[in-house]
Amino acid sequence: MIFYFSGTGNTKWAAEYLAAKTGEALLFIPDELKGSCEYTLHIGERIGFCFPVHGWQVPGIVRRFIRKMTLHNAEQRYCFALCTCGDSIGKTIDILNKELARHFIHTVSAYSLQMPESYVCLPFMHTDPPERERSKIEQAKALIEIIGNDIINMKPGCRQLIIGPMPNFLSYVVGRYFNSRMITDKKFMVDAAMCVRCGKCAVACPTGNIIGGKGEVPQWRHDGSCTTCLACYHHCPKHAINYGERTKKRGQYYFKG
Repeated sequence: MIFYFSGTGNTKWAAEYLAAKTGEALLFIPDELKGSCEYTLHIGERIGFCFPVHGWQVPGIVRRFIRKMTLHNAEQRYCFALCTCGDSIGKTIDILNKELARHFIHTVSAYSLQMPESYVCLPFMHTDPPERERSKIEQAKALIEIIGNDIINMKPGCRQLIIGPMPNFLSYVVGRYFNSRMITDKKFMVDAAMCVRCGKCAVACPTGNIIGGKGEVPQWRHDGSCTTCLACYHHCPKHAINYGERTKKRGQYYFKG
């Protein structure tokens, strides 16, 4: 079985490819968190985790899921992870393995897949230019085939990871601050004059954090469920949604295939 989380669609595309390639069940983490999170693995079944990197760390929603889940028959199973990123992942896989250790499992193989950038809330972060976006997707499509074959064959010891410079600083200093202080829906705002009340933002939100469907101006629940994945921002056809003032002049992106 493959557990995944995705906001703007990069990881969803990768996880769907791997599920189709391997025949493993694909389970969406926000939906799974609504239930017991108890699973029994069958003979030969793999365990996979797919998610985007958030601030050079594992997203909080993925960590909460791992802490809640119960796995039966997981001993000695082939476990893999694939994380998507705009540039580098730092110590993300090490952080993941610390979470998995409570279930006495660890990643036998781990991969990072560089995809178009979608986080635009910091001064130095922008969406990729169209040419760079296309290049990343083309390279990812070639690499995902190799990764899929590794997983089909349960090939151990594969670590194709874009660690990047200063991984400890980025993951354990910047990442800790980012994930403790910047994951919030309090800065989202909507320009009611520009909003066409299409409801696309509510549909795109992976955690159901937006109140208001078609015909309504969106509102955020402020209940702690926001992952700041920016799916609402990127799917707005009029750029009426922003995260503070900075994103008003930033680009938009979501995976279109």
